Amino acid sequence: MFGFTIVWIGQIFSLLGTSMTGFAMTIWAYEKTQQATALALVGFFFVAPMLIAAPFAGALVDRSNRKLMMMLSDIASGIATLVILVLYSTGKLEIWHLYITGAFQGVFQSFQWPAYSAAISTMISKEQYGRANGMLSLAETASNIFAPILAGALLGIIGISGILTIDLVTLSIAVGALLLVFVPQPKVTEEGKKAQGSLLKEAGFGFWYILHRPPLLSLQLLFMTGNFMVGVPGAVMAAMILASTGNDAKSLAFVNSAGAVGGVVGGLVMSAWGGPKRRALGVIFGWMISSLLGTVLMGVGQSLLVWAVASFLGMFFVPIINGSNQALWQAKVPPDLQGKVFSIRRLIAWFVSPLAMLVAGPLADKYLEPSIQSNTLLAATFGRLVGTDPGSGMALMFIFGGLAAFGVAVIGYLVPILRNADTLMPDHDQLPAVASTPVDPQRLERLQQLIEQRTRLLAEPFSLENEQELRAITAQLRALGRQAEL
Repeated sequence: MFGFTIVWIGQIFSLLGTSMTGFAMTIWAYEKTQQATALALVGFFFVAPMLIAAPFAGALVDRSNRKLMMMLSDIASGIATLVILVLYSTGKLEIWHLYITGAFQGVFQSFQWPAYSAAISTMISKEQYGRANGMLSLAETASNIFAPILAGALLGIIGISGILTIDLVTLSIAVGALLLVFVPQPKVTEEGKKAQGSLLKEAGFGFWYILHRPPLLSLQLLFMTGNFMVGVPGAVMAAMILASTGNDAKSLAFVNSAGAVGGVVGGLVMSAWGGPKRRALGVIFGWMISSLLGTVLMGVGQSLLVWAVASFLGMFFVPIINGSNQALWQAKVPPDLQGKVFSIRRLIAWFVSPLAMLVAGPLADKYLEPSIQSNTLLAATFGRLVGTDPGSGMALMFIFGGLAAFGVAVIGYLVPILRNADTLMPDHDQLPAVASTPVDPQRLERLQQLIEQRTRLLAEPFSLENEQELRAITAQLRALGRQAEL
């Protein structure tokens, strides 16, 4: 935990600088274009290349030194920030430059998350996974508290050039923290050996692994659909608040900071608590509550105070959702496979995000905003709920998106293979102990039969009968493991 904490502190500084830059460039981009589409496209050109590169990045992470992969990502981010600084300082910065630098950052960011997640599995015990992931969420959200406040206060003093310079300094601190720490490489498992091969084969292995484990696949389908539902309004949140407040950067900073405070409180709770024992339920109920109290309330609110409350409540549950999900995956997937599997896991959950960003801007600028401000059926139906002023059409997107995400979480709870994901799959450190311990031929034969039955059931369509049989098989496998240890 000591080495992990050093890396964590470095990431706090890095995230603070990156968030300050993001806030400053959002203000610059909206003042320059006055369009939600431009802001959404900045996000699109970051996320889309990151997802395209993800399968190959995951394979390279498992092949390479994970600390080096994390450092490479930070250095690439610094190069992109330096390019923006030079262009801005010379008066040549345009919106399309942000698209290019965002794509460059996105490609290298695809290495950061799987490498960081997989490194945690080798640095600390699995009992600490929930706490460590809570600390990561805390670092991200804590930086978001101070970043809008600092950026908003410093913009008038040191300008955008000064903000970009701070970002470069904080990135250097993050790289320095990584240089101080030893990150162990994972032991190669039998399953890891089977996954080895060409880069193309290893890039595709993550798909195979997840598709053959329905509980893990169902978790990612929940994130995929939920991310799309909240991603559409989320892409225009800054534009909605700026449009509703007459381009008041302080109002946007206040709402962002309120959300960051909520995330910090949630991260502190997750760090101290470690998350629920049934991690899948932490994911499902977290989605339900955050969709209603965060996304829907953000759309209903027509004042700065309500937006801030919605931002706080919505972000409070994010560390619990992500921390529970991350801990579950780290416990189930062998560490030497986590680079490949986690990159595909993110691809499944996030591949709809670029689509949401592409849809959000035109939907707001071309249809909802003009319609809600005119004498139309849309204005007559929802005008009393969200108003008919600038930003009201985007507020309607939050209401519809939040309700849809809540519905997705309810459906997830009604599906037993998702609700019981914790118990339907053994942890990655349970079965190898049985396989590596000398056993008599009858016990070995029984073990092989159970594994074959379990593999067959996981590949079949879900049914209650299958679930009961899977539970019984898992219990027998654990019993065999205990006998072998004795």
